[in-house]
Amino acid sequence: MTAPNFTLNRNAYGQLVLTAKNDEVHVGVVPVRAFPIAAPDDGIALINVEGHEVGWADRLADLPPAIGQLIEEELASREFVPEIEKILDVSSFACPSTWQVVTNRGNAAVLLKGEEDIRRLSQTQLMIADTHGIQFLIRDIGTLDRHSRKLLDRFL
Repeated sequence: MTAPNFTLNRNAYGQLVLTAKNDEVHVGVVPVRAFPIAAPDDGIALINVEGHEVGWADRLADLPPAIGQLIEEELASREFVPEIEKILDVSSFACPSTWQVVTNRGNAAVLLKGEEDIRRLSQTQLMIADTHGIQFLIRDIGTLDRHSRKLLDRFL
């Protein structure tokens, strides 16, 4: 564990407060993942209200537990990216289409406006945006069951 070049705590309003080694204080910092899908625990920037990076952590695991927990809590409160584990049904193979899916956060209905709402992140990963602005992740197409892959292939 390496000591970061800042301290981090919450103020009475629940905002994160970063104090740099030079005693410069930044109220309301926001953690941002550098690689939210590929390496979610590596590269965390702490951004001030003006949008400037005021702190950096190479790895969450390398931070002191109290600082790491504050960052994880803040990230969890802002991030909501359910992972699709199974596609049960699609209303139509033409868009708009409603998909009935099972995610790591429960069952959901995803309303797809068009095929352009399916973004390939890598050879095996997809990000699907529904009409409500929720981003759904398929972490690995290969782990989907055959029925799910068959339905998905009709849109790719």
